[in-house]
Amino acid sequence: PVAILAQVLRAMPRVKTLNSKKPPAGWDDIEDDMEEFTSRMREAVNETHEGKRKNETLWPIHRINWERSRYVYNKFYRDKEISRDLYEYCLKEKYADAALIAKWKKPGFEFLCCLAAIDKSSTNFQTTSICRVPLKQ
Repeated sequence: PVAILAQVLRAMPRVKTLNSKKPPAGWDDIEDDMEEFTSRMREAVNETHEGKRKNETLWPIHRINWERSRYVYNKFYRDKEISRDLYEYCLKEKYADAALIAKWKKPGFEFLCCLAAIDKSSTNFQTTSICRVPLKQ
């Protein structure tokens, strides 16, 4: 339960307070999409876990985290639609997973779905996950 909670909290954006840094220019363009990802994440976290294995409860959370991080990654690197300030703001406020994006930049990790897939300590035989296989195959 503690490990699950730690993974969920790492995937959630920070709570906005009065002392929060104001978002940079361009935030209005992606704000609606980020709010949609946040609401989907809340629904996945609050979904009932009865009858599911421990790792099955994390699948939708990892999926939404991947989609949100890939959205920010594509907007900055592929489409060049957001500024570096906005990109760094998204990483700092945890709208995107900085560690996952760092892995995507390395050769061989372009299709990585989550960091849990390459964490050898979480498997029985100290191996990586099957999702390391490219999506085309």
